[in-house]
Amino acid sequence: MNPFPEGDPAEPPAEPSAELPTVAPRLRDLRRGSGLTLEAAAHRVGLSPAHLSRLETGRRQPSLPVLLALARTYGTTVSDLLGEVPPSQDPIVRADRMEAQEAGGWTYRRAGGSGRAMQALRLHVPEGSGAQDELVRVHAGEEWLYVISGRLRLTLGDAVHVLGPGDAAHFDSLTPHRIAAASPGGTDLLFVHTLLQSGAAELCLGDAARRGGRPGTP
Repeated sequence: MNPFPEGDPAEPPAEPSAELPTVAPRLRDLRRGSGLTLEAAAHRVGLSPAHLSRLETGRRQPSLPVLLALARTYGTTVSDLLGEVPPSQDPIVRADRMEAQEAGGWTYRRAGGSGRAMQALRLHVPEGSGAQDELVRVHAGEEWLYVISGRLRLTLGDAVHVLGPGDAAHFDSLTPHRIAAASPGGTDLLFVHTLLQSGAAELCLGDAARRGGRPGTP
């Protein structure tokens, strides 16, 4: 049974929909690049060869279910089928764009672009942050931090390290870890982690801030 009732192959060609860009050339190129004949591709998608031919020549526009099936068949995405170009990401983050966000007494400033495999933050940890100081974190990924000013107490498993300005640490985030300021006035540090690659990505700065939660997991 055809899961995509696109009409009888003998019906007159329909006018292209104004809601979608013309995908015909892309569909044809992807099918040929996949090494599939018109008949083989149509069979995989659940269309007749005649109907797929009309899609490839622009005489018909595919519905969303057909686009999804075509994307799966050709190993790509609907955005790629539609020829959409992802927005370019600005590699520069200016100081005046690093807006401060506070959570749990800590102050965070995003120092890197969003939607990347790594997240970079500038972080101020005040002395005596209460529950934040005692919170032990364990999650997938890696973390790197660099102390800018003040002194930082970093607990990794059973080991406690005190870091001063210029000191850095790089560790596996699956190691139970905890950080706290170890000097009056707190400590400032640069912090980079790969949390976006883990299942705890919802804890990243931005998502948590929108929900009023903790923005980041150093």
